[in-house]
Amino acid sequence: MSEFLPSLSALRAFEAAARHLSMTLAAKELHVTPGAVSLQIRDLEAQLGVRLFERKTRALALTVEGADYFATLQTAFRLMREATAAIAARARGSVLNVTCTAGFATYWLVPRLARFEEIHPEIDVRISASHRVLDFKRDGIDLAIRHGLGGYDGLVSERLVDDELVPVCTPRLAAQLGDHPSPDTLAGFQLIHDVYRHDWKLWLEAAGATKVDASRGPIFMHGNGAYEAMKAGLGFALMRRSFLKKELAEGAVVAPFPLGVASRLAFHLVYPGAALERPAVAAFRRWLLSEVKS
Repeated sequence: MSEFLPSLSALRAFEAAARHLSMTLAAKELHVTPGAVSLQIRDLEAQLGVRLFERKTRALALTVEGADYFATLQTAFRLMREATAAIAARARGSVLNVTCTAGFATYWLVPRLARFEEIHPEIDVRISASHRVLDFKRDGIDLAIRHGLGGYDGLVSERLVDDELVPVCTPRLAAQLGDHPSPDTLAGFQLIHDVYRHDWKLWLEAAGATKVDASRGPIFMHGNGAYEAMKAGLGFALMRRSFLKKELAEGAVVAPFPLGVASRLAFHLVYPGAALERPAVAAFRRWLLSEVKS
């Protein structure tokens, strides 16, 4: 047996009257007569078995029960308005839900996003930073940017960012390396790892370093911990050149060793084939691919 729920029209009448503390203003907002609002509220009070208003001469005040009820209904109506606005906007094609890793969002996507918004101010891009494998339909995702080998079953996968990994550090730490450092110099400094913890081993092998233990150093599994630790001067982190293009150019971050190592892993744009039927999705994909080439 379902629980009792008052009619939506009665709840709207009460919420409007409580917000304005006026039957007249509530009636004006709802395009009905003050008498109709008053009748709806009296019926609601009878159904609930409580008084919601103290009715005084030329004044309206909420009872304790009315104030509690109003606070809850305000939240409920706000959520309904937001849900309605969101689904209406999505139907117009103006909302775009994108999921990507926190690192990609921080270092690559967000710094460039203003350029897309300038070209397409009508599209509301919503970014969800997550490493989870999401269900596009169930989770309402339009596009995903994922780190891996590509080739996701039933989905289109396009390679986006696959540039080289380089060790980076702060200018202050770089000054401690001396005039002609070799990769083996890193044996005297801390290596900082992220979730892709085997990358240091690949880089050291490619650089010919034989005196550096690739397994030592802290591992940051989530978010931008490795980058933040490096910025704090705790050691060297492996980062993609494109992620730190601006910082490297400005000298905020230093890459003392020119060698970069490519990985089979890359960031891929992933989406269901039918997703491009939506103009907003197609526009964002075109922009992403143009940004990669620039």
